[in-house]
Amino acid sequence: MASRLATVCAETLALARQLQQIPGPTFHEARRAAWMMQRWRARGLTPWQDALGNVYVRWPGRDPNARPVVVTAHLDTVFPLDTDLTLREDSGRWYGPGIGDNSIGVAGLLGLHALLAQATPLPFDLYLVANVREEGLGNLDGMRAVVDRFQGRPRAYIVLEGLALGLIYHRAVASRRYRILVRTPGGHPWSRAAGPSAVHVVARMVADLAQRPAQEQPRTVLNVGRIWGGTSVNTVAAEAGFDLDVRSEDPGVLDAWASWALARVRSHGAPRVEVHVETLGVRPGGALPPDHPLVRTAWLAYESQGITPQLWSGSTDANVPLSRGYPAITVGLTRGGGAHTRHEYIEVSPVCQGLAALARLVRLLALEAEERASSG
Repeated sequence: MASRLATVCAETLALARQLQQIPGPTFHEARRAAWMMQRWRARGLTPWQDALGNVYVRWPGRDPNARPVVVTAHLDTVFPLDTDLTLREDSGRWYGPGIGDNSIGVAGLLGLHALLAQATPLPFDLYLVANVREEGLGNLDGMRAVVDRFQGRPRAYIVLEGLALGLIYHRAVASRRYRILVRTPGGHPWSRAAGPSAVHVVARMVADLAQRPAQEQPRTVLNVGRIWGGTSVNTVAAEAGFDLDVRSEDPGVLDAWASWALARVRSHGAPRVEVHVETLGVRPGGALPPDHPLVRTAWLAYESQGITPQLWSGSTDANVPLSRGYPAITVGLTRGGGAHTRHEYIEVSPVCQGLAALARLVRLLALEAEERASSG
């Protein structure tokens, strides 16, 4: 078994390297999806895609009527199409944009299949899904389509991310995203008739929002992730804007913070200053209690591989099923850092542990299903 795991681990890393070299920003995942379709076909399986481009494959179990398990990993990255994707190795780490978030996670779907395909068939169908639109303005649309398809039928949704090995995300952090646009008449800076500068107004708005520190209990933060505006150095800006993200572990606190932030933004409106607010996305929240059977099973699976788990909260694809009351968690495949930067990296050696723990989690769910069937 150890030699099999080592082989699968090496194969998974090689696949992650291939995938990392394919650009895949949100809304441009088609090449990565095609790569995934080819990988499944090479294994004799029959994958399919939905209207959004999610890639599905079904690994049949012994009982087609049993509640299935759905394991997903998102295909998209935060990096533009023209990003230099050079991958380098140094001291047991691989550095490269998108290697941890989420090339190794997607490759983990293939690794999980390889480990389970040599064992006794599961009692239930296992669906392995490489989904689109997790990052940024994708608004979790890919996962929404997955959950719309399966609804509450699965006994578990397991979301696989490349990083954060040992963390069990059982709480979904809700968020709201807004685009703020300011318009003014603009003009020439030397002219007394020139209007107020949209850039100056936006700068004051951002400084105003930045005065509010993060809240620790429940954890709540806001962030201005992008800002733009103006046309030239000697022009009073007629238009400027920024993108705002507000997120919290508590939906009620999120409501209060979002209302406060938008009120502060609108307070900067004035004669000759138009303030427009557009909602870019809403990520729903939800949670499983720490003693939920799925959380406990995941804990046992990771402990069995010598990993000390931690319960965690975050914004992942698991937000969607959790918001609808379906059992879901997010788990990591390895450790790393620098996510969403060009210095992103994974640690290579823990990948084998992560794969073994993931496979153990699925097998434990299979044992629980068999026990329920025999007792019921």
